[in-house]
Amino acid sequence: MTDPISDFLTRLRNASKARLEDCVVPHSRLKEAIAAILRDEGYVTGFSTGTDERGHKTLIVKMKYANGAPVITGLDRASTPGRRIYKRYTEIPRVLNGLGISILSTSKGLMKDADCRRNKAGGELICNVW
Repeated sequence: MTDPISDFLTRLRNASKARLEDCVVPHSRLKEAIAAILRDEGYVTGFSTGTDERGHKTLIVKMKYANGAPVITGLDRASTPGRRIYKRYTEIPRVLNGLGISILSTSKGLMKDADCRRNKAGGELICNVW
C-alpha cells in the first residue's frame, strides 16, 4: 500500500455511505490522531484499538449518523505521497466557508485548521472534511 492515509479516508467515506456502524482499519499513530480530531469535531462517535484474527493491531472507528444521514458528507485527500502540499497559517483554506475542517501535520503535531491559525503554525495539508 503506497498511501495508507488515503486508504483510511476512503474506508471512512465508504463506511459512511454504506451506513456501517464501525469502520475497521490497520492501526497507525497518524490514523489514530486523525480519528481523535474527527471525534473532537463531532464527525465520528469515537474510536478504539483492537486486534484482528492474525494478531495485527487495528483501529475501530464508530461512525456517526444524524437522522439516518451520515455526518461525514465528504472527505478529500489534499496532500499525496507524490505531491505534498504545504501551507502557511495565513494560506490555510476554509472548507465550505468554515463549515468543514482541514487537518494539517505541523511541527507541533496534527491540528485542525482553526488551531493552526490560532497557534500560527503551518504545515502539510493532509485532508479536508465536511
